[in-house]
Amino acid sequence: MLALVKTKRASGAELTEVDPPKPGPDEVLLKIHRASICGSDLSIYFWKSWAVNRIKPPLVFGHEICGEIVELGKDVNGFSVGDKVAVESHIYCGGCASCAAGDKHLCRRMALIGIDTNGGFAEYLALPRRVLWKLGGSVSYDEASLLEPLGNAIYATGVEPVEDKTVLVLGCGPQGLFAVQVARARGASLVVGVERSVFRANLAKKFGAHHVIRPEDGAKDLLERLLSFSQTKEGFDVCLEMSGSPALAPLAFQALRNGGRLSLFGTTAGKMGIDLGEDIVFRGLRIYGILGRRIFDTWVEMEQLLDSGKINLGAIITHRLPLTQAHEAFEIFSSPDKNCGKIIFEVDK
Repeated sequence: MLALVKTKRASGAELTEVDPPKPGPDEVLLKIHRASICGSDLSIYFWKSWAVNRIKPPLVFGHEICGEIVELGKDVNGFSVGDKVAVESHIYCGGCASCAAGDKHLCRRMALIGIDTNGGFAEYLALPRRVLWKLGGSVSYDEASLLEPLGNAIYATGVEPVEDKTVLVLGCGPQGLFAVQVARARGASLVVGVERSVFRANLAKKFGAHHVIRPEDGAKDLLERLLSFSQTKEGFDVCLEMSGSPALAPLAFQALRNGGRLSLFGTTAGKMGIDLGEDIVFRGLRIYGILGRRIFDTWVEMEQLLDSGKINLGAIITHRLPLTQAHEAFEIFSSPDKNCGKIIFEVDK
């Protein structure tokens, strides 16, 4: 089968023929139909950031995937050959304290598809039954490849209610664009985005952001401009940090009102020099570290949101390419101007 393989500890990856996997007793063999590129895939492809110390080549990467079951392991029940499924990328153990407490997304022995195990930038993938989400008939394969990242935004946005709240979204890449839609769908009274790319700023407006600020626009201080949009001029009720940008991350604290809530999803910002007393304790901020999605509670919420018609998944896809054009796809996704939303591989074409 054709697969995109990280073959060495250097920038790039190799499109090559490899043997198809064989499913174990509690696994299925999935024929991949669609796979979308995640920001974390950029670190693997271009060999930077966390990937240098985590990834062990050779590895087939890619984890935002969906497809059709073509073979069942002997112990698999609840699924059939021909079922359309999306994939939860976190393989939880089911036996640690976190799993026992219902926090499977925080499993102490977590393995991540496409990072710790082979992933879905390939024609076939063997997967444990416990990470499969059976799709309803109305969900297309294009949309299904986006459910895993959409779940991140649903969890980050809705870890507390946002109805009638003012919401600031830092970073309007794909995750931020999802968050804008989710905040609007859940009744936020004001949604303001911050995004450097003109293309993505325009997408954020299309998806319902009331205002989108580009850091380069105008001479006024960015924080001052943001506070001018908040209803009390004292800050936002909620901030969703979706960028991981060292330049934007401090705003996640500064732009909140006292008693506000912060969801931290971006992972590349590193140390931010936060004063725990002045910046958090004395202001009564509530901070959530967002890792993935709640398994499978967030998926149930996601299905309900999609059924409501308030989330437009297809409109965020700007490029559809075959797996044979993987190198072109990564160059587009990493371009300085970020003139793209989601890029998906049509693996079955």
